[in-house]
Amino acid sequence: MKSKSTVLLIIVISQFCCTSMWFASNAVLTNLITQFDLSPNAIGYMTNAVQLGFIIGTLAMSILSLADRFSPSKVFFISAIIGTILNLGIVMESNTLTTLLAFRFGVGFCLAGIYPVGMKIASDYFEKGLGKSLSYLVAALVLGTAFPHLLKYLSGSNGFNWQIVIYITSIISAVGGLLIYLLIPDGPYRSPISKLDFSKTFTIFRDENFRSYTFGYIGHMWELYAFWAFAPIILLDISTEQYPLNVSLWSFIIIAIGSVSCIIGGNLSTKSGNRRIALIALISSGVCCVIFPFIGNSNQTLALTLLLIWGMTVIADSPLFSALVAQNAPKEFRGTALTIATCLGFSITIISIQLLTYLVNSFNSDYVYWLLLIGPLFGVSSVMRNKDSSINA
Repeated sequence: MKSKSTVLLIIVISQFCCTSMWFASNAVLTNLITQFDLSPNAIGYMTNAVQLGFIIGTLAMSILSLADRFSPSKVFFISAIIGTILNLGIVMESNTLTTLLAFRFGVGFCLAGIYPVGMKIASDYFEKGLGKSLSYLVAALVLGTAFPHLLKYLSGSNGFNWQIVIYITSIISAVGGLLIYLLIPDGPYRSPISKLDFSKTFTIFRDENFRSYTFGYIGHMWELYAFWAFAPIILLDISTEQYPLNVSLWSFIIIAIGSVSCIIGGNLSTKSGNRRIALIALISSGVCCVIFPFIGNSNQTLALTLLLIWGMTVIADSPLFSALVAQNAPKEFRGTALTIATCLGFSITIISIQLLTYLVNSFNSDYVYWLLLIGPLFGVSSVMRNKDSSINA
């Protein structure tokens, strides 16, 4: 039998491989705009197509309790393989905006069987220190999200076609699915259910702690994906003729640095508690959001420094909120709980991304990014209203 550290390492590698599909189209969006004659608004449409697919996928999975009724490793594998095929569809020369959005929607739907299911697999192996364990999984998600930007940078510097980004993310996604299927059996703490219970998706919210931490997660998500989606746009704004920035490289760095803070936060949570560290991270990212417009284009070095700090704090609370959600759900419905919380969190990202797309295109001001502050304010107030004193917090 594999050790827990080996199991965690395999899950982390698989999570990284499969979630690299998430922002694959964003990394090559300028190429897609040129290749398929798309409008500048495509950044919002392409990102939201993935998010919408993910939302509908997680909603379906939570209602059907797929990760609790069936082997989560098999659900992960099937999702990865189908997602790989759909991701490859982007390179078809006959694509239009409609077909591109359909492919990205399908990838998002499949990611619903990867990201939350990966957390479910981890929760089946780790009863104690779940926040720390999930921090490594979310760190893998962060690296997977950032990876296409690195590929774009490397391919651009070596004269490769943009399609190589799609080919590589597709190949490693299939590898990630195979690793889970072949090497990770169902965990010792898994409590499968045999009877489908549609009501659990809704009755689970009667628990005050679960509701509070789900709302905290929703607040965090309002800010996170909008920040990630617009990081390249912000970098273009602060790039100058005198000091030009490589947007792909810096986008990778700003997103990827969040993997470090996830691991740091996860380790700190073992001593200080998931709740406290999650709140510190959420408040800190809100502070970065408030400060950014005052720096903006005035000083490139300061702006880059703040973006790096923002990139760290904006994601550090994610695994901790997920752990709190899992720990405050019935053991046999952890998969459903994680999936429905994730579904709600990603639902809110569509609104924040679309609103920010409109504001950025309508107003030439860094103050539009204050829209993201709504998330931390809502998340912090939701968690602070609940005086959870349990040992898991």
